[in-house]
Amino acid sequence: MKTRLKVLRAERDWTQQDLADRLDVSRQAVNALETDKHSPSLELAYRIAALFDLPVEDIFENVYRTAAKGKR
Repeated sequence: MKTRLKVLRAERDWTQQDLADRLDVSRQAVNALETDKHSPSLELAYRIAALFDLPVEDIFENVYRTAAKGKR
């Protein structure tokens, strides 16, 4: 799942550990999200969206929506 998480974090000058602390997850979890090795749970995606005050869709690419558009 493509994500803008790394960019959003960098814009705030936060380390991965800073973000992890704010989300109550491990730094490794943040790294896995940023490198597209792991997709967030729905709950975590909403917590991330709330932290950045953005809709989930502005942080995580909906690959299913992109695929559906290509089938039209």
